[in-house]
Amino acid sequence: MTAKDKHNTFEASTGIMSNPSTDIPAPFLSNDLRITYRTLSVQIDHPNPTTSSETAVKLRDIDVHTWPVADVFSRFATHPTGGLAAEIVERRSLTGKNKISPPPTRYARQAAGYVFGGFNFLMWIAFVVILLSWRPLGNESAAGPQVFNLGVAVLLFAVIVVSSIFYAWVDYNASRIMRSIRSLIAQEAYVIRSSLTQLVSSESIVVGDLVTLSAGQRVPADIRIVEASSDLSFDRMLLTGEGESVEGCVDMTDANVLETRNLAFASTFVVQGSAKGVVFAIGDKTVMGRIVHLSGQHKPGMTTMQREIWYFTRIISTLAFSLFALSMIFWAAYTRQVHPGFAGPADAIINSIGCLTAFVPQGLPVCVALSLTIIAKRMAAHHVLVKNLSTIETLGCMSILCSDKTGTLTQGRMTVEACAVADVVVDADDAQKSKHAAMSSLYAVATLGNGATFDQTTMELPIDERTVKGDATDAAILRFATAHPDAGSLVASHQELFEIPFNSKNKWMMTVQRHLDDPTTNPTTMYVKGAPDVLYPLCSTMLTPDGKVVPFEGANYDAVLATQAKWSALGQRVLALCLRPVTSPEKIDYTVTANAQNKLKAQMMNGLTLVGLVAIRDPPRPDVPAAITAMRRAHVRVLMVTGDFQVTATAIGKQIGLITNEHIDTLAELRANAEARERFAQAEMSEIKPADSDPVRSLVLTGQEVEGLNSEEWNMAFGFYTEIVFARTTPDQKLQIVEEAKKRGDNVVGVTGDGVNDAAALKAADVGVAMGSGSDVAKEAAAMVLLNNEFSSILVGIENGRLVFDNIKKVILYLMPAGTYTEFIAVLSNVFFGMQLPLSSFLQLLFCIGNDVAMSASLMFEKPEADLMNRKPRNARTDRLANRNFFVQIYLFIGPMMWLSAMGMWFLWMSTRDIYFNDLVLAFERWGKLNDDGGFHAALVYDVNVGNCIYYVTMLFLQFGGLMAARNRRMSTFHANPFSGPRRNGAIGVSMLVSLSIALVVLYVPAFNNVFATTPIPVMYWFIPMALGVGVLSMDEARKAVVRAYPRSVVARLAW
Repeated sequence: MTAKDKHNTFEASTGIMSNPSTDIPAPFLSNDLRITYRTLSVQIDHPNPTTSSETAVKLRDIDVHTWPVADVFSRFATHPTGGLAAEIVERRSLTGKNKISPPPTRYARQAAGYVFGGFNFLMWIAFVVILLSWRPLGNESAAGPQVFNLGVAVLLFAVIVVSSIFYAWVDYNASRIMRSIRSLIAQEAYVIRSSLTQLVSSESIVVGDLVTLSAGQRVPADIRIVEASSDLSFDRMLLTGEGESVEGCVDMTDANVLETRNLAFASTFVVQGSAKGVVFAIGDKTVMGRIVHLSGQHKPGMTTMQREIWYFTRIISTLAFSLFALSMIFWAAYTRQVHPGFAGPADAIINSIGCLTAFVPQGLPVCVALSLTIIAKRMAAHHVLVKNLSTIETLGCMSILCSDKTGTLTQGRMTVEACAVADVVVDADDAQKSKHAAMSSLYAVATLGNGATFDQTTMELPIDERTVKGDATDAAILRFATAHPDAGSLVASHQELFEIPFNSKNKWMMTVQRHLDDPTTNPTTMYVKGAPDVLYPLCSTMLTPDGKVVPFEGANYDAVLATQAKWSALGQRVLALCLRPVTSPEKIDYTVTANAQNKLKAQMMNGLTLVGLVAIRDPPRPDVPAAITAMRRAHVRVLMVTGDFQVTATAIGKQIGLITNEHIDTLAELRANAEARERFAQAEMSEIKPADSDPVRSLVLTGQEVEGLNSEEWNMAFGFYTEIVFARTTPDQKLQIVEEAKKRGDNVVGVTGDGVNDAAALKAADVGVAMGSGSDVAKEAAAMVLLNNEFSSILVGIENGRLVFDNIKKVILYLMPAGTYTEFIAVLSNVFFGMQLPLSSFLQLLFCIGNDVAMSASLMFEKPEADLMNRKPRNARTDRLANRNFFVQIYLFIGPMMWLSAMGMWFLWMSTRDIYFNDLVLAFERWGKLNDDGGFHAALVYDVNVGNCIYYVTMLFLQFGGLMAARNRRMSTFHANPFSGPRRNGAIGVSMLVSLSIALVVLYVPAFNNVFATTPIPVMYWFIPMALGVGVLSMDEARKAVVRAYPRSVVARLAW
């Protein structure tokens, strides 16, 4: 390969073209670079061989990781401190946006799912069979092919087409709504351009941009690292599938571009530390972009409810097809032989097809599909991004919510309230005026020992309004320190030599600064700030208010502890600020990698001088107390899992109502609790949960204590206590808490959080919920993102999860009595008892796909029942969509009333025509000989046709009553009026009008009369079914009254 060829290949892989305007010389590429693809292969599923080969070549030709740092800057025309000039950014932005194009949609597979999915495949079977009964089987009958059969086939085909279009529309609409809400998540990055640090949209990043990365941030493009903190590490799970974090550094560690540690790849995350780097690839040219196009889209697995619906569908479909086959076998083996004149092949097929149409609850898949759109709209209205809409089902089952404190239960807007030196406490607003000498040292630590910086584009704004890059704690201290008039000169007079950023394991940050104003000695000082309980053991001395150094012990130690305890009891976060002169800076290696950090800590993190304390206030979110109260009513236990100090966490817990007891048990009291130990000694894991009769008990544990708990003590904690605060926890301990909670009781565990330290727990939870203002890592790990940062939005998800499950049950309860009883009895009476069909195949099909679908869909718009958020969460492992009580309601209560009423109307009509029970049952071929002359009289045909329509109208009004009865589990319809009041559901009235209109059109429009043998019916047969429908509703109202009045009765125990 020539140098020119290599250059062209690199241009293709990075998006940089040979153009003088780019100001980038041709890069040098290695001739013998050998790369293995062990890591990449994890992500590829059946790749296209050509595409895979091309991608491999492009990746193999990337050698930016081999360049010295100076060459990186020169070849991309990037200034080491100033970044790209504005004119270069403008030119390079013309090459395209930093955006990965979505993989192509497999429209053919999607369309096949819409056309043949759900119950549509049964409709296809029915369509083909009926078409065959028209021709050629219809040719064998004396009357020839029947237009009725053709009409039913056409209707079935229309049903397939309409339902397919509906499924496609619902899918598109739900996806569109979620795409629009997803677009509200801003993907931004900090870049240095024209010597200014700017926050820009990730899409506007160009090749050569100098990007700064910090913990919790998503890497916006493929980046060559040029500066890195010693603890820099990345989460590359999206790229490699491996959960372990990967260290980052400046120098090449491996020839393999995917294994070297000096590259940061797009869509991975910074889990610790900070870095600067130069962008070498954007958009589709990134490694992630190539993998997306290589592997395509992955089909998500089914959720619990989807699996249950599919299981239910398979049972119903198998039963329907089996009954159809049985009826045809019965016709061929018995009816055709014993009663040859009763039905020919075409008649047998058209009569038996009702087994398919009667048993199929065609409205169910429609309602399940419709629920996705309804959920999407409701979630979007509350600015909640749900990555998979079916996750809402899981949220409805949630019984434990493990919530982070900072930024989740609190606002995450921290301000310094006060500071203290020894026993002298000063308000933050008065700190600048303090005459105490030690206060200047406290400001020095706050200013120089800080990991946050202001966005340079907001420097003209007041301090409180400036945008800060960094975590909320550093931001609060930065604003406090910057208010001091000497802050700017203090920063300018110091050079940072080394930094270890804050992380949730160390719970402190450290910087080493050299003073530049003293040309002779250049004194060097280490500044440390962090958790008091972690730093106190490392301090040997402390400053007094007048600046003297005294031992940190005795009364001095007690005074500091008293101040800390006072602030913590108010729910304020307390930080200790320390320093230590570095007497021999030349002996310290400031270029250590992350692997050598422990050695450096041991060398430097001792003999600290405690300068003072600062109290930071982070107020609770205003919606949290009410939300926790509502969750408690919904039997959802909210546990606090935080890295904060125990006293602070407990105080905040009491402020927001998470802790309601004055006395809170500790580990010692837990271990001494003989009652709890005995209660769960022999208990199964599923039984470990608080009993309904238990009093409210509270417990606080620290992360260190969590690590020492054995299985028995975990049982006692989760089974005996309803209110728990886990304080001083690390990410590993948070993950352990979530895993232990999931093992016990019938727990479905949710986790809320916003930080990097919450990501592992968010992934491990049954449903993870991140705050919109949180880190990119947290939002990627979570299944839901609260874009409005309102904790109470979780309640919306819980309510909708329960509501969807409730409404699906109501749909089945509405559909099954008419389908599996009333319609099927009509088919049964014809096939096995030789009656004329009380309900024609056309009217059966019409009722299933017209009347039932219209009315069942209206149930999906039902509002929550009054007790929905007072019930216990559904046990996802044992509570099924249909249980014993459910089938009792269908087959022993509502169903018999319906089929007896409909069949009674059929016999009533026939009796008025002097055709009685004995003339109808087991008539078979005798039906045509009922006339005196022995011939088949046209009046009999008319009688049957009118009887079919009466049966149909009776079913219609019975279903009106069934629809109203299914709306409520226990509440009376009079208190849940569908036409007005809080439970108003306008769709109910509309669906009834649509259903009634269908009946009027079918019975009174001549075209239907001529093709499908429908006919108008006598007026009295409109009014009697109305009364029967009211009767069904009245009987169910009586049942509900008994359930309410006698909650321990047999009727109540059998209630659905």
